[in-house]
Amino acid sequence: MAFNDLLQQVGGVGRFQQIQVTLVVLPLLLMASHNTLQNFTAAIPAHHCRPPAHANLSQDGELEAWLPRDGQGQLESCLLLTVPRQGPPFPNGTETNGTGATEPCTNGWVYDNSTFPSTIVTEWDLVCSNRALRQLAQSLYMVGVLLGAMVFGYLADRLGRRKLLILNYLQTAVSGTCAAFAPNFPVYCAFRLLSGMSLAGIALNCMTLNVEWMPIHTRACVGTLTGYVYSLGQFLLAGVALAVPHWRHLQLLVSVPFFAFFIYSWFFIESARWYSSSGRLDLTLRALQRVAWINGKREEGTKLSMEVLRASLQKELTMGKGQASALELLRCPALRHLFLCLSMLWFATSFAYYGLVMDLQGFGVNIYLIQVIFGAVDLPAKLVGFLVINSLGRRPAQMASLLLAGICILVNGVVPQDQSIVRTSLAVLGKGCLAASFNCIFLYTGELYPTVIRQTGMGMGSTMARVGSIVSPLVSMTAELYPSVPLFIYGTVPVAASAVTALLPETLGQPLPDTVQDMESSPQLLVLAWTLHTQDAALLPPRRRGKPRRQEHEQQKQMVPLQASARENVL
Repeated sequence: MAFNDLLQQVGGVGRFQQIQVTLVVLPLLLMASHNTLQNFTAAIPAHHCRPPAHANLSQDGELEAWLPRDGQGQLESCLLLTVPRQGPPFPNGTETNGTGATEPCTNGWVYDNSTFPSTIVTEWDLVCSNRALRQLAQSLYMVGVLLGAMVFGYLADRLGRRKLLILNYLQTAVSGTCAAFAPNFPVYCAFRLLSGMSLAGIALNCMTLNVEWMPIHTRACVGTLTGYVYSLGQFLLAGVALAVPHWRHLQLLVSVPFFAFFIYSWFFIESARWYSSSGRLDLTLRALQRVAWINGKREEGTKLSMEVLRASLQKELTMGKGQASALELLRCPALRHLFLCLSMLWFATSFAYYGLVMDLQGFGVNIYLIQVIFGAVDLPAKLVGFLVINSLGRRPAQMASLLLAGICILVNGVVPQDQSIVRTSLAVLGKGCLAASFNCIFLYTGELYPTVIRQTGMGMGSTMARVGSIVSPLVSMTAELYPSVPLFIYGTVPVAASAVTALLPETLGQPLPDTVQDMESSPQLLVLAWTLHTQDAALLPPRRRGKPRRQEHEQQKQMVPLQASARENVL
């Protein structure tokens, strides 16, 4: 509780917190645009094969003379008749191709540019046999997000939150702008991958830097504010995409503002909590005094000294001098338990979320309207989530959001295909629950992991989320077996993950742990550790399982001190 008292002493939620939190969350408006940008920049307009250059449409009749029809009487998009059809068309377009020979579109395609004048699909012909390349671009972007979560999550614990944010803003600005001027598809994919990496770092360090500068009672508010800014970004994308339909202009418009974010990020103040957990007491004192001055608490800032900090942060200085490595997540039993449970939650949330939001054209209605609806449902969903988080706790909010989302998706799988209104409503409701789950999991993960490994833990959680977003498009391919199979899979995973939430401790009203020992001393985690230790003992050979009860009890009492000792030896 020592560091929280220091924050209250230098102003609590003062002018500094209000300014820095606002500036840190502002880029999230455009991060939402980048995540679902390809719904618009890679939209697939109606298209058909381009007739041969020697074709005289006025002589051969209408364009349909060159285009075969499928079994439903619809014009084929990827085939062309080798010889134009002669005579008037059949009534209602119900004729079949008969014996007319067809060939692939060797002369390119003609696109309907009424809605999307230019997309990467129309510019590089990512249709028919090249259709999979469109999904490849989005998958590579998600691979970049995965790599960024792993790399920048680790580096933030080593180098600090502020330095990584500065770097990530610049990388996003440069790579996003270069993607807008990409001369070919491979170059475009490369810059999209780099954008995904940097945006993952922004998402992780934005939440952590804000949470570490806020008192305990305001952390849920910060997490909810972050979620609402992201939701507003979805509204912004719909409006910007409607006003700027050309994909290169749209790509440029959502990337250039990151140059401004890069410039003002130099004025951020690094997390004093991270300084203290790194053993850099002089920088901790300087940061706290700067915050006190900005908050109008100069006298309180002058009262702080190295001696005061050593007395207040003695535990952090003695137990947190070293930085925990990523291997600590698997080596330490308490951290391993958190890592496995949180990984399941991150994976399930992202897996189901991107299964719904990356196929807006599949709803069969105006894509801009669906984008707005999907953004609008986040507002009440996150408000309800915020109320539950603050009143009942993080664990009930996380469990309920995943469970309800899974149920909505599963029910959607059994609703008849012609009930489009019901299916769309269930999808929107499920998406709202998943948005609330994302809102909660960012906050919950940051509160569970100790400061010395918080960004590494956040990075690994985000990595699992990216694995879910990469796997999600692959699952959609199972619709070829049966149309509802993807929905059954998308719904089952979050329902199963909601049960895993019961294995995590509650963090409502609890101070942020600074060291692994702080986390292990949590009463709820001690209960969980005892339960897991008992389960592990049940798996041991019968000879060891027969120990006297008193001896086993003594071993359990020594478990936490032994873990602490082991960690000191590692560090």
